[in-house]
Amino acid sequence: MTRVALAFSGGLDTTVCVPLLEEEYGYDDVIGVTVDVGQPAEEFDEAEETAEALGLEHYVVDARAEFAQLCLESVRANATYQGYPLGTALARPVIAEAILEVAEEQDCTGIAHGCTGKGNDQLRFEAVWRSSDLEVIAPVRELGLTREWEQEYAAERDLPVEGGSGGDWSIDTNIWSRSVEGDALEDPNYVPPRDIYEWTDEPGTETEEIEIAFENGYPVAVDGQQYEPVALIEHLNDLAGSYGVGRTDMMEDRMLGLKVRENYEHPGATTLLNAHEALEGLVLTQEERQFKQQIDQQWSQKGYEGLIDAPLVSALESFIDETQQRVTGTVTIRFEGGQARPVARDSKYAAYSAEHASFDTETVGKIKQEDATGVAKYHGFQRRLANEAIAANATDEDE
Repeated sequence: MTRVALAFSGGLDTTVCVPLLEEEYGYDDVIGVTVDVGQPAEEFDEAEETAEALGLEHYVVDARAEFAQLCLESVRANATYQGYPLGTALARPVIAEAILEVAEEQDCTGIAHGCTGKGNDQLRFEAVWRSSDLEVIAPVRELGLTREWEQEYAAERDLPVEGGSGGDWSIDTNIWSRSVEGDALEDPNYVPPRDIYEWTDEPGTETEEIEIAFENGYPVAVDGQQYEPVALIEHLNDLAGSYGVGRTDMMEDRMLGLKVRENYEHPGATTLLNAHEALEGLVLTQEERQFKQQIDQQWSQKGYEGLIDAPLVSALESFIDETQQRVTGTVTIRFEGGQARPVARDSKYAAYSAEHASFDTETVGKIKQEDATGVAKYHGFQRRLANEAIAANATDEDE
C-alpha cells in the first residue's frame, strides 16, 4: 500500500488535495500532518473537524518550542527581510522537518503540500523534503489549479470546506508574526480596513516603559521576570500589540521575482529586534557593527529562502556567536505612538565611557583634546588634493 503525508491545514487548498492525491496520483492512503507553530486554537479545531469529515488519519505535532528558539536566533542576527521580521519564512523549515519525521515514521513513500507555483513556501518546504527519498508532490502547482476551480471542485464533491473570513483574506499565523494577503489587498492602491488586524490595536496616546534583559544576545526576561522563549514572545505580542506596535504594509519581492502586497503584524518581534540592536550599539565596536550588518543580511536572506540549515549559515553563526558573548545587559523600551523605542540601555560590556564622551571633561583618558589637531589636519587631505587637481585641470581646459 502506498501512503503519502500531506501538510494539512484543513483549508481549501489542502482539503481538495486529499482526493486529488488518491485519484490523480494513485495513492492508496493519505495522512494529514498539522504542525503547531503558534496558530490560533480554532485553526486546529478546523483541521481536526475537516480531517474527521474526510476520514483522514491526522497527526498534530507541537513544534512551538523549536520554532520559538529559532525566532530568538533570528534576533541575534537582527533578521529582517525588506524591513519586516521573518515569520512565515522561519516557520516553514520547522514545519517541513516535522512533517517529514511523521512521513518517515508512518512508512510513507510520498510527501505533499498545497502550495501554488507562485509563492515562496513551495521552495521552503521542498528544500527540506528533497533531502529525503520520498516523492515530493504539489497538486495545486502541478495541476495548475485556481482558487475558483478548487471551490467548484469542493462543492461538487461536497468536501468539508468553510468560507468564513478566509474567503476574503489569506492569513498565516505563528507566534512570531501574522500575515494577511489576497483579494482586495492585492491592489497596492487599496487601503486595508482596520479589521484585518488582530494582534495590534490602533496606536493611541498612552505610553509604557518595560525593561528587557539579554544574556549572550538572547532575550530572557521582561521587567525582571524570567520567561521561556514561547511565553516571552507571547507576552510581548500581547503587550506591544496593545500599543499598536509592529504593523507592516509593503510591496515584497518574492524569490520567484514576483512583487506582491503583504500586510504583517509582529509586535513582539519588533520589540525584541529593536531592543537587541540597541544593546549591540552599546557593546560592539564600530568595526564589529559594520561587519555584522553584512553577516546579518546574509543570515536574513537564507532565512527568507528557507535555507537556514545551509553551511553558510553555520559559518555566519560562528561570527554571531562570538559577538553575542558580550550582548548581555538590559534595554528599556518605551511603547509610544505605535513604536517600540529604545530609551535606555545598560551593560557591563559597554564599549562606552560617559566621562570620556562628556563635553564637561577636558581629556579622554590620557588623550588631550589638542591631540586631535594633527588628526584634523590630515582628515580630508586626499580630498583636498583631488579637488585642487580637478580645479587646476578644469582651468587649463577652459584656456
